[in-house]
Amino acid sequence: MKTITWLSPRDAPEWFPPLEQALDEPSGLLAAGGDLSPERLLAAYARGIFPWYSPGQPVLWWSPDPRAVLLPTEFHLSRSLAKSIRNKGVHVTINTSFEDVIDACAAPRPASPGTWITPEMRAAYVRLHRLGFAHSVEVRREGRLAGGLYGVRLGGMFFGESMFSAERDGSKIALAHLVMKCHHSGIAAIDCQLASRHLLGLGARCIARTQFKAMLARLISLEPAGLA
Repeated sequence: MKTITWLSPRDAPEWFPPLEQALDEPSGLLAAGGDLSPERLLAAYARGIFPWYSPGQPVLWWSPDPRAVLLPTEFHLSRSLAKSIRNKGVHVTINTSFEDVIDACAAPRPASPGTWITPEMRAAYVRLHRLGFAHSVEVRREGRLAGGLYGVRLGGMFFGESMFSAERDGSKIALAHLVMKCHHSGIAAIDCQLASRHLLGLGARCIARTQFKAMLARLISLEPAGLA
């Protein structure tokens, strides 16, 4: 019988249980506890694990099966999205307003008034950004943020964490720009973690955890890299 593994902040940051021990219900839950130090976060991502928890809970670590990924070569640029990119008068930048993007991603939404981006999570990813591992894409129109996304890059993999739209297609334009950067920056795959109709419509697909692990083994590097 599978049981959740409890981590201590005193455990070596690279220690996690094998992914095969992840629970079937809730699907993908692997461990709880530990901390959000840069060393532990990077070790987790390199193994196909990510943190996701609500306020009042311990840090929960997940490795779902199947895993949603988007290959840049399979990104679906619809005619309507292409028209939005051409006609919206937007300006897209990289890493100019990381904290503004993560705050916008954490803001309450009509369909989801709460947030999993706790103050501790925010601080952890700001640290990763300052170390050169976490990156943001900003979409502006008339100087205002219209959308954006942020995530973590390790070698040839970009781990998408969250995105937001303040205007229609804002997050889609940010993702389209990230895909374009992937082609020029040596990023072969974008981890989307969990499938959604929105992501599947943009070209994401689901793969088995074993396939995702093999992909990481080929693509991961623990050296900081940008999105230029």
